[in-house]
Amino acid sequence: MARTLPTLRDGDVTVRPLSRGDESAWLTVRAANRDWLKPWEATIPKGVPQDAVTFAAFVRQERRAWRRGDSFAAVVLVDGVLVGRVAIGGIRWGAERGGNIGYWIAESHSGQGITPRAVALLAEYGFAQGLHRLEIAVRPENVKSLAVVRKLGFVEEGLRRSYLYIDGEWRDHLIFARTAD
Repeated sequence: MARTLPTLRDGDVTVRPLSRGDESAWLTVRAANRDWLKPWEATIPKGVPQDAVTFAAFVRQERRAWRRGDSFAAVVLVDGVLVGRVAIGGIRWGAERGGNIGYWIAESHSGQGITPRAVALLAEYGFAQGLHRLEIAVRPENVKSLAVVRKLGFVEEGLRRSYLYIDGEWRDHLIFARTAD
């Protein structure tokens, strides 16, 4: 089922698909927050080949995935300024109807309640599209992210050992979930 690309809003927070016009803002915020995000973002292990893509190709891939229902990836804006990202990835339809939520926010906007609002907007969109279960994986030492999942009512389900490759090592993650009902 092809999906239209929505713009979701909660006051000054907007969540919408990435566009080609976002390139400069995207590159700027990513560069400015490289050190801030490094301890938390998954990366490809060394020695594993990865394809380099242009920003335009990245946008096209994301939009195709959104329309197919494979993932719902979006940028987070506050008063029109790009400050982060939220995505439901790894969407599985069929009997499971679930996906995984990931997110990041610029250090300058951390702790202001923006991330929970952005995650809630996209989670509700996902549920409205027919998803039944959403999971969020959080490193146990990521206090700020733990606050986000708890604020949104996600329930802790357990620990996945060596779950994601982050900052040069395989890292444990706590798994939180919420269902549409």
